[in-house]
Amino acid sequence: MRVVSIGCGVFALAALVAAQAPPKPDDFVKTLVGRLTLDRYKTTIKELARFGDRRQGTDRNRAAVDWIEAQLKSYGCPTERLKYVYSPPPERPQTRRPEPPPAIASGEVRTGVGGSRYRGMTHPTGVNTDPNAQPDPALRALNAQPSTPGPREEVYCTKVGSIHPGEMYIVGAHMDGQGWGEAANDNGSGSALVMEIARVLSSPDVQTDRTIRFALWNNEETGLNGASAYVEQRAGRQGREDPPGSGRYPEPRWLAMIQHDMMLFDHGMPRADGTLNPEQRPEADVNIEFQSAAKRADEAMRLAFFFREANEKYATDYPAAVGPHMTNTDSTPFMDFVPSISLRENERGMQNGAGWSPTWHQPNDVFATFSDKDFRLGLNAAQTSLGAVAELAGATLKR
Repeated sequence: MRVVSIGCGVFALAALVAAQAPPKPDDFVKTLVGRLTLDRYKTTIKELARFGDRRQGTDRNRAAVDWIEAQLKSYGCPTERLKYVYSPPPERPQTRRPEPPPAIASGEVRTGVGGSRYRGMTHPTGVNTDPNAQPDPALRALNAQPSTPGPREEVYCTKVGSIHPGEMYIVGAHMDGQGWGEAANDNGSGSALVMEIARVLSSPDVQTDRTIRFALWNNEETGLNGASAYVEQRAGRQGREDPPGSGRYPEPRWLAMIQHDMMLFDHGMPRADGTLNPEQRPEADVNIEFQSAAKRADEAMRLAFFFREANEKYATDYPAAVGPHMTNTDSTPFMDFVPSISLRENERGMQNGAGWSPTWHQPNDVFATFSDKDFRLGLNAAQTSLGAVAELAGATLKR
């Protein structure tokens, strides 16, 4: 059964009932998911890692944007660029000696008594700004150019729907990073996932009823600026046929936004000595989060559970879990406009915020840090999203 659009409101009751039934994968969707491979996923991450941390406002970032665009075009997915200007406020001069950072620098761990979910050991988190912390001199040199304010660009490509071209799902990830590493996990892993889904769904033998846009956001690390610029420039243009009568929709009406941000590392909480398990834990899972405070929270929750059901149908190794605290990721600017969710390796606040990802914004966020078990967790997230998006957009194989 094909699920109805969620952009017009909540899921139809029949679709919800179907989602709770024992999973029965559609053969054509299963075929599409089978076109994702671990080797291709790893190769795309490794290619992105060649550009270093891809920090916004640098030549390495611009070179990575060019490379991403060339790859998307090679898949047969027509590309466009969104342009904006990043003008951060000037830094305030220090009037006194700064306080030492807290044990948890992210500010996202919600402590307290009674209902607190914060338990166990923690590990400090933050952003490495010391180039000498990077032991590889070649990578230090690659990442040496500092960021400067000014014009920015980000690339996206679009699979136009054959029946409802004016309705669209947005599948995104941010391509910029920081920390003097290769930004392999944050967020080469999410960018490669989106690119791989774009490759599969842009194949000449695949058609979709509805439009899908694959976006590689810039400036996420500075405060979601690239995704916010997209919302500011294009939210008001949704669903307008241009030119009238042409059947072309430069900005189709948004049905949902699905973000991917850090996909590889679920090794559990830090030990008492601050170290982590070197192996992916057997109970690792794909975290699917919505924001319970969003205006579209009910629809986003249903979307999240729909993706969990897709995980049950199509993922080969790891299950999925749903949580209500999507935050600090590129789906946030969309969440009051359209049902929005984020897929990731850990809970954004309660686990990443407590130091469960030791490579987060660190020099060791390099391709060589991660094992095939880690990469396979990201592949399972790709299987989950491809299966869900293919069902929602009405993907079929041409005969």
